Order: sequence, then C-alpha cells, then structure tokens
Amino acid sequence: MHVLVTGAAGMIGRKLVERLAAEGRIGDREITRATLHDIVAPEAPASTPFPVESIAADFADPATPASLVAGKPDIIFHLAAIVSGEAETDFEKGYAINLDGTRRLFDGLRALSTDGAAYHPRIVYASSVAAFGAPLPDLIDDEFLQAPLTSYGTQKVIGELLLTDYTRKGIFTGIGIRLPTICVRPGKPNKAASGFFSNIIREPLAGHEAVLPVDESVTHWHASPRSAVGFMLHAATIDSEKVGPRRNLNMPGVRATVGEQIESLRKIAGDNVVARIRREPDEMIRSIVGNWARGFSPKRALALGFTADESFDAIIRTHIEDELGGDFVR
Repeated sequence: MHVLVTGAAGMIGRKLVERLAAEGRIGDREITRATLHDIVAPEAPASTPFPVESIAADFADPATPASLVAGKPDIIFHLAAIVSGEAETDFEKGYAINLDGTRRLFDGLRALSTDGAAYHPRIVYASSVAAFGAPLPDLIDDEFLQAPLTSYGTQKVIGELLLTDYTRKGIFTGIGIRLPTICVRPGKPNKAASGFFSNIIREPLAGHEAVLPVDESVTHWHASPRSAVGFMLHAATIDSEKVGPRRNLNMPGVRATVGEQIESLRKIAGDNVVARIRREPDEMIRSIVGNWARGFSPKRALALGFTADESFDAIIRTHIEDELGGDFVR
C-alpha cells in the first residue's frame, strides 16, 4: 500500500509518519512505500521499514498537487495548510494553499480516476473546529450550521464541501475530520491564533515564560497530538458505508477553560511553573478565538469509534511523557 502525507513536516504530520513507521501498516494493510511532502523536505524516521520519497514543494504552485498524486497513492493524509492566524493576515496565501491547493489535489485524483484504470483512493482531510462561527451554542452538535467567521475556517469548509462532492461522484473515498485545537503542541510557537493554548503549558514546563493573550474564562475544545494521530488512522480504516453521505465529522475532545488548563498545570507541575505565565491581552487573537466553538457533542464520531483524551490532566501528562522524557523544569 502506497501512502501520501501532505504537510508531513508539520507537527501532526511528523507524528503521523512516526506512527506509520513504527507500525508498518494501516489497519490490516502493510505499507509498501510512502511519499512525504512539505515546503521543506520532511525527514523519515531512521527505522522506517518501507521506502520513503521525501518531496519539498510549494503546495500553492499549481503543478504541485497533481504531481504528488501521480504515483497513485492508496491512502492520502491531506494535512498541508497554513494556520489560522497566518491565513487571516495573508488573505491571498491562505486561499492559494488551503483552498486552491486542496482543489488541485482533488482534481489530480479526478484525472487519474478517468484514465481507464481502476483507481479509487481514500483521502483523510484535516479540517478544523474553525468551520463554525458565532453565535455559537454552549455545545455544538452534529446538526449545527457551519458559518465560519475567519478566512481559515471558510477555506476549510469549502474543502469539506469539495470532499463530499468528489466522494459522491465516486472519484475517491473522502473523510474529513474537524480537529479540535491540538494541545500541547511541541516545538516553537507558530502563527496559529490558537497557539497560546499550547504555549501556556509547553513553555512553563520547559522553564520559559509564556504569554496569555485572552481571559481565563475562554473555553475551548482540545485534543492531544497523540489523539490527533489516532483520529487520522481511524479515519483511514473506518467502514465508509457507516459514515454515509455526510463525510465530515466533529472529533471528540476535552472541553476546558483557560483557567482550568492553568489549574491542571498547577496540579501536575506546581506554582513555580504556573508563575511563568504572563498576562498580555491581544485584541486580534481575542476576536478570532471569540468566534470559535467552546465545546462539542460529537455523537456521530463517538458512535463510529473515534476516541480522545479523558481529561486536560491527561493531555498534559501525555505531553510530558511524549515530549519531555517524563520530566519538566520545576
């Protein structure tokens, strides 16, 4: 089985590739080769048991998406995107990558499906809870209207609609997963408007100061990187017939206020670590995050077997275990 991962140098992409390399299969199918793509050449784990081609290419280049699928991958994890804050401040770049690139990827598959060969891949599309916009209920259910109020959310919703239509037309089998905010993200802070949710946990645990740009009452929906990879792999193997015509799913997660995040950090790491959080309001981030969902009732995803972290304490402990070798700076 040939696997393609777009955006493979990103945080979720790297962790997904590590999991694929460790297991060597997806479900009951052995991986025989993989193609990894990003703007910089992604690195494969040293012990990868299958051949890997690493491609550095700009996803906004009109030729890139079709070239990535020319080898007819059986499963495609489409993670290539620019994040919410950057998509909001760079309108043209956001649409060039998040929308135009996605459609060109889908059209590349459409061209292959009409060349006389029996080719019908599965594509797992990383969407976002930014697909919903205010006014929002306390909990979003599976029937709630998608009305994003950011460019990033709009781009993701259009991608979802394309995924559904191309699946309906028999071009591929697509499943879109609306990821919660992934927390705690390892590495350095990025341009995502949601980045502070991770920063206020990751940086203090590493002995660094973190900036909190919103009120502690802000409530949000989270999942760990480990859970995000689990969502991807489950979506790649789930019975498509059980998903039905509505191809995009709200993922399970953990609902927590910023204050509850901080108290979980205090319980696990102590007051000295929490003291490294500095309050510095940022109106742009507050306005973006204020239009995001506070929580979900993801009944469809749960019924289909998707699972997430049990608590925010568990999310922090997962970060300490996976990224810090089981310890932190006290």
